[in-house]
Amino acid sequence: QARVPMVCRQPIGIRGGIAAQHSQSPEAWYTHIPGLVVVTPATPADNRGLLKSAIRCDDPVVYMEHKGLWGMKGEVDETDLSPVPLGKARIAREGEDVTIISWAASVHTCLDAAKLLAEKKIEAEVIDLRTLWPWDREAVFASVRKTGRLLVVHEAVLVGGFGGEIASSVTEHLWDALDGPVRRIGGARIPIPFSIPLEDAYRISPQKIADTVLKDLGA
Repeated sequence: QARVPMVCRQPIGIRGGIAAQHSQSPEAWYTHIPGLVVVTPATPADNRGLLKSAIRCDDPVVYMEHKGLWGMKGEVDETDLSPVPLGKARIAREGEDVTIISWAASVHTCLDAAKLLAEKKIEAEVIDLRTLWPWDREAVFASVRKTGRLLVVHEAVLVGGFGGEIASSVTEHLWDALDGPVRRIGGARIPIPFSIPLEDAYRISPQKIADTVLKDLGA
């Protein structure tokens, strides 16, 4: 079989006042193409480890870097130079009341939402997928079995977003484990505004995520 060890680094996401043509998140398009690996790092450490795995992969990899994370600083263990395996999610925060799944910059928004929920005595488990294809079904399913609830959050437009794939898979295979409907939060199906105030209104806020969970839990 042919090998195509190629990595295409692609910027995605909102950075601030760069308008619709530079702010889109088209990761779902690439997950639909057989043979492609789709990577979406959220932390400096994962950026290094996942890029190593992408370079060593024999398949073409679309490596999607969120522009809002380019200036992010974070802890990187200089003594651990091992790659981060493709297709393995990271539990960014442990919890037992609801599972929140995201990737790239939205992971940090979800972690902020989890802090708001903790103030209401609700412990959310936040999962950073890291790789959209292949995605870590085992980690997601294990978390949903534990919490009984799932919310998928992504900056990309909700319609046709990869969150729909996760939601349908969980609903199909874990129906009996769910205590409520699977929820999704995504971007509106409109061009992302150039105006900063309008762009801020477009963004998904931690409060919106927290309110969605609170409504489902009747809290």
